[in-house]
Amino acid sequence: MKVVVISTSLRAHSNSDALANEFIRGAQDAGHDVEKISLVDKNIQFCKGCLACQKLGKCVIKDDVNDIMAKVLNADVVVWATPIYYYEMSGQMKTLIDRMNAMYSQDYKFRDVYMLTTAAEDEEFVPKRAEAGLTGWIDCYPKCELKGTLFCGGVDAPRTIEGNAKLQEAYEMGKNV
Repeated sequence: MKVVVISTSLRAHSNSDALANEFIRGAQDAGHDVEKISLVDKNIQFCKGCLACQKLGKCVIKDDVNDIMAKVLNADVVVWATPIYYYEMSGQMKTLIDRMNAMYSQDYKFRDVYMLTTAAEDEEFVPKRAEAGLTGWIDCYPKCELKGTLFCGGVDAPRTIEGNAKLQEAYEMGKNV
């Protein structure tokens, strides 16, 4: 299977990126073709709401989104990795989701979507708003579903996640795709 992992943190050595890397390692060990897309250094502008994408099948804004969108459309599995900021997905993740509006009218291969999240807070409710935001996107693609989520709380500074058991869980999740 073709797996696309989108790591949305812009911070070097981020905890959500560490979860993404372990998911990738597991998926590769299971024999899947995996591509990681890091949003670091990507040019992703805000959606202007013009809806030209619905007619054109691509966004009229000249940045990195059309290339990312093409990879997502052709993936069997899409994985989103994001830090939780103020109990929500990262702004860059939300901006990318908004900009991939051109996908709405196109055929797509992906059937399984996963979400990996990290946060300084450790309570069970912390990732729920971010998950709800992602399911709003998923609901627009009725042939796919949210197959799994993984939350690692209590990690704030870069690399705080090192040695955390959630890394092994991310590996296992990737291996079982």
